[in-house]
Amino acid sequence: MSSVVAAHEAPRPALKELWLITIGHGLTHWYPATFYLLLPLIGAELGLSYSQIGLIMTCQYLASAVANVPGGVLVDTVGRKGLLMAVSLFWVGFPYLLIGFTHTFPMLLVCIALVGFGNSLWHPTAIPTLGRRYPDRKGLVLSLHGMGGNVGDAIAPLVVGAALAAFSWREVVVMNVVPGLVVAALMLVLLGGIQLEAKRTSAERQSLRDYARGLRELLRNRSVMLLSTGSAFRTMTQTALLTFLPVYLAHDLGYSPAWVGACLFLLQAAGFAAAPVAGHFSDRMGRKHILVGSMLSSGAVLALMAFAGGSPLFIGLVAVLGFFLYATRPVIQAWLLETTPRNMGGSSIGILFGAQAAGGALGPLLGGMVADRYGLLAAFYLFAAMIVVANLFVFWVPGAPADSANVKN
Repeated sequence: MSSVVAAHEAPRPALKELWLITIGHGLTHWYPATFYLLLPLIGAELGLSYSQIGLIMTCQYLASAVANVPGGVLVDTVGRKGLLMAVSLFWVGFPYLLIGFTHTFPMLLVCIALVGFGNSLWHPTAIPTLGRRYPDRKGLVLSLHGMGGNVGDAIAPLVVGAALAAFSWREVVVMNVVPGLVVAALMLVLLGGIQLEAKRTSAERQSLRDYARGLRELLRNRSVMLLSTGSAFRTMTQTALLTFLPVYLAHDLGYSPAWVGACLFLLQAAGFAAAPVAGHFSDRMGRKHILVGSMLSSGAVLALMAFAGGSPLFIGLVAVLGFFLYATRPVIQAWLLETTPRNMGGSSIGILFGAQAAGGALGPLLGGMVADRYGLLAAFYLFAAMIVVANLFVFWVPGAPADSANVKN
């Protein structure tokens, strides 16, 4: 009976809202994807070691780890989703404008930390909103949302790589910030309906006392903790790979920025194709089967990449890796929402992305230390080990039902 009442209280929204949020998600990924392509150029200009390059991304993800749980509090207690998503998009893009005027390593770290703070607002806002508005198709809908991020990740290296053939990286950073500022303003207007509905929905507003009690329950939830920890190791692999794959292609293989961008496009385009496939089959077959298979495949491909070295096989494996590595993101998010109470969606996603950000902070730093000591290619064996550890945590999560009608959300 309660599910029938909930259906009357929250009728299924138009697909327009799904696509608007998906486009916004793509833009939040556009700017970090741009920065990964710029890292080899920035490192060469400032004379940075591999460890210092890794530290740049560590600062971003460390700031995000600190901000994600408070971001979940803000979402669950205020609920102004349209405003929060617009602010997040602005806050992700604007610090990159500041980077264009930075000439010292410490100031660069400050600017990249600001990006981490801004990014922490998006996912606790967007993911629970989609999960609640499309409860019967969580896996598919969240995979489409993730696919928007893959589009931003894939197209940005192509566009920016081409722009770097004609402009300096500082000029590219300044020009690149304009679309984000414009779209952030448009999103505030176009997502007004979501914002107004959030005002009228009392379930999405709770006191700090209610939040503290719910947070304690989440921290005692075995599934939430195992999924978050496993996802942290998966993100550790992803961020380390995205940090040092462009550096390896540029420094060791001598690729131009345009060719590096094309290789990153291969990685992300494969993820674009994998996300809806994984989301759909996780709705039908169960979350655990898809996650375990994808993570095991990612580890095997990473080991093969380290073995292949600079051969043509290495580039082909980049696309294969993208397919398996990015297939896991929407499945983890859908599974997490199915293990948490309805009114704690933002907080649970905040915990998940806080753990992911902590993993993302460690990955580039560890990868840089290994690369400085043993060579950059040796770091790919470390990345393979990270994803294997992630799979161990996922394996022990209690099984989730494939049919979202059976979940408690």
